[in-house]
Amino acid sequence: MNRFRARYGASPLHLLLVLCSFALTGYAGIRLLSGTEPWMVVLWFVAAALLHDLVLLPLYTVTDRAAQSVLGERGEPDAPQERFPGRRWMNYVRVPVFLSGLLLLTYFPLILGRVNHRYTLYTTLSADVFLGRWLLITAALFAISALTLLIRSGGSPVRRQPRAGEPGAPSQGPGGSGPGPESGPWPGSRDH
Repeated sequence: MNRFRARYGASPLHLLLVLCSFALTGYAGIRLLSGTEPWMVVLWFVAAALLHDLVLLPLYTVTDRAAQSVLGERGEPDAPQERFPGRRWMNYVRVPVFLSGLLLLTYFPLILGRVNHRYTLYTTLSADVFLGRWLLITAALFAISALTLLIRSGGSPVRRQPRAGEPGAPSQGPGGSGPGPESGPWPGSRDH
């Protein structure tokens, strides 16, 4: 077993799951391409890849950068965060927006009510409920993300340390590289 793990890099269960996923993907591909117009499936995949790479990726990259600059998330890499240092709270907005957008992109005909009467006949489902359900899922995603942010931040914001030169900042020593002898209760200070 250890020899297999050293050679493959993971457990035999991992290999089994990978092989099963390849088998499922192959089966789905055969079923998709066995229809009356298999070239439409290939055309759909190519168009989806081009739409994503040429339109959607630049669009959500620009949107993310704009949100970062408006919300003050971008800055110097060594600049301290005002509220939650070391935690990028922007990710708590990105994840629900991404998941909600992915659901909208996947199910937009149903969410926007752009289905014909055949859908209702085939599935026996009403097409009127999808917009409300998508909005509820989106609200739940944002609520879970906000709750996660509150739990991870400990519920209280962390105060930023003042920078050198700001009021309340520790004074610099004679060389300007650290605290001076009269700056407080550090070793070597005169306030003992």
